[in-house]
Amino acid sequence: MRRRLLSSTLLVAAIAVLLLGVPLGVVVSRLIVDEAAQELRAEATRLVGEVEYARIQETPLDPQQLEQKYPDRYIQIFERGNPPKATVVGTPPPSGQEMTEDAESDSGIFVRVSRDRAQVEQDVYARLLLIVALAVAALAVAVGLAIVQSRRLSLPLRDLAMIAERLGSGDARPSKHRYGIPELDRVAQVLDRSATRISDLLTREREFATDASHQLRTPLTGLTMRLEEIVAASDHPDVVREEGEAAIVQAERLTAVIDELLAAARRQRHSQAEPISIDEVLVQQVTEWDPVFRGVGRRLVLAGTRDLKALATTGGFGQVIATLLENSLRHGGGTVTVTTTSGDNYVVIEVTDEGPGIDDEIAPKIFQRNVSGGGGTGLGLTLARALAAADGGRLELVRRRPVTFAVFLRPADGQDRNRVVSGPA
Repeated sequence: MRRRLLSSTLLVAAIAVLLLGVPLGVVVSRLIVDEAAQELRAEATRLVGEVEYARIQETPLDPQQLEQKYPDRYIQIFERGNPPKATVVGTPPPSGQEMTEDAESDSGIFVRVSRDRAQVEQDVYARLLLIVALAVAALAVAVGLAIVQSRRLSLPLRDLAMIAERLGSGDARPSKHRYGIPELDRVAQVLDRSATRISDLLTREREFATDASHQLRTPLTGLTMRLEEIVAASDHPDVVREEGEAAIVQAERLTAVIDELLAAARRQRHSQAEPISIDEVLVQQVTEWDPVFRGVGRRLVLAGTRDLKALATTGGFGQVIATLLENSLRHGGGTVTVTTTSGDNYVVIEVTDEGPGIDDEIAPKIFQRNVSGGGGTGLGLTLARALAAADGGRLELVRRRPVTFAVFLRPADGQDRNRVVSGPA
């Protein structure tokens, strides 16, 4: 590219110099010749006047004085009279190389002034040489500017090519390089935006793999427990059938979780939110988690308003509740209460336990990724909040001691609300 820029710039500069320099040289040479002729004509006219003045004053012409006054000139003066006079001053130029101009007065005085044409040609050559030198200087300046411009263009292009190659290899860091050329800066901005988008995509892919592994752990744990119950109750057909059906439900939940994670990764879950029964999801979760809580000597209680409906997805809302229950099981203590209430703007589901609560140092960043106060992965609450937000709701920590998490969902229209007395699940 640099070579093409140099050659094209040099060609354009050479054409410009030829188009301007050749006519300029012709005009300058003609001007010099015309100026020399006009100078000779003026000298001849002036000599005619001097000779007439000398005749009137009856003073003879002094050839030496004329030679000093008109150096490098060959002067011939002819005067009519009886006898006629002729005066010659200077050395005649070589034959065929002279420039001659004549002047004559009414009184019969004739003057011819000649000079060597070689002197005029030397002056013409000197001026033409100056024009050639200026043309060469112009070409040199053009080449220098072409070199600077080619570097200014080629180096950024090479840099942009390296950035594009780096993006193709998976290094999606924005370069933030700017070159002072609007077009190249525009390309650099586009590459930086592309790098940012690619980095976001890669980050989401990595987060999806981490989130999937974390979220699939809970239904797999439930499925494992059901299979263990089947093995333990192999002597009781009715129990085996019941536990087998529960295991099938867990497997279906596992499939639903995978679908929800894929939809969330593609950012399609918000459009899938629809009116769902809050009771159905909560009863399902309580039914699955109650044996686990009873196994460690704790209770799981469902309280609040029944028959509530909200806009959400069954799988997403179920995952949020499952995450809160798992956190209460691992990090909380005592009885866990799931309370449902409703207002004009939100349906609220609160999960409260009787444990020691959350440290004041961790509470402000409890929903941040990789933040955990009990040796966990620090992903559960982050994913739960993302799932709630994807359904158009939100997950908040409303009380630190005893710890209470609240899920706020948009209410569905036309729902019947009946207040019931709280009690064990």
